[in-house]
Amino acid sequence: MKEILKQLYQHHQLSRLEARELLLAIAQGQYDPVEVAALLSLFNMRSISIDELKGFRDALLALCLPLDLSAYKAIDVCGTGGDGKHTFNISTLSAFVVAGAGIPVAKHGNYGVSSISGSSNVMEYLGVQFQRSEEGLKRQLDAANICFIHAPYFNPGMKAVAGVRKQLGVKTFFNMLGPLINPAQPAYQLVGLYDLELLRMYQYIFQDEGKRFSLVHSIGGYDEVSLTSDFKCVQNEGEYYYAKQDYTRQDIKESDLYGGASVAEAAAIFMDILSGQGTAAQNEVVLINSAFAIQTVRPELELEAARSIAASSLEEGKALHQLQQLKQVQ
Repeated sequence: MKEILKQLYQHHQLSRLEARELLLAIAQGQYDPVEVAALLSLFNMRSISIDELKGFRDALLALCLPLDLSAYKAIDVCGTGGDGKHTFNISTLSAFVVAGAGIPVAKHGNYGVSSISGSSNVMEYLGVQFQRSEEGLKRQLDAANICFIHAPYFNPGMKAVAGVRKQLGVKTFFNMLGPLINPAQPAYQLVGLYDLELLRMYQYIFQDEGKRFSLVHSIGGYDEVSLTSDFKCVQNEGEYYYAKQDYTRQDIKESDLYGGASVAEAAAIFMDILSGQGTAAQNEVVLINSAFAIQTVRPELELEAARSIAASSLEEGKALHQLQQLKQVQ
């Protein structure tokens, strides 16, 4: 590791194969936590290359437990995290809205690292039983039109760095990798990204795979459509820039999207929104992100039509029903 760190400090970039082998060695416990922390910190001080990102992803996918959920033609709705905005669980709420709209969802999630409460924290708190098998996830999809893929159960390569990431408490290149390593490799993905450089890398990767995708980034630095500022979306057909005022009449501020100071608070906010008790700002943000997810699967829809479908799911209690059904699956 010392030689690798030395090369990286000298601005050497890893090849895709070198990156793969390095992460496989980390996952197999060949390096101590101090060395791993040094590596993660170094990558926070310089940009990661697309070959390095692909190589790290190759390693984690090689180690993951494969899942075949292809028959469901599901979408994953997630963000990279790491934007430091401490928002409520927007992508997880959107996942339930999308499921309530009739689109199967294979939601990949984990405990919070650089945030108070990740999707797994909220799901666990609310009583969702994490499944350890493909059969269990299929039972969830059959019952609720959504399954929750708890990353530690299916991505063992992440375990070797979980402690280090938690101690560092800041975003690392593992945030960049999260949406890329859903072991189900769903046919559709909506991904929120915290910067435009990373958005571009995802565009290259997904285009190479022929996946239908929507990649969103809010100009204020959010890894989702926050409606606090203008935002950008890249899809298979092209790139689009959206003006905030065209999609909300609210003057949405960062404080309107606050996710709480504990998992209990985050879960309470989650349930308020899902139960129809959310604020206008919270609802608008959930609906616009849900609309992009629906449009990813149904590209023939205009965004406003997709938003209307999302609004019906939330306002008529369909999204809440999917959560209630999911909680029944043991």
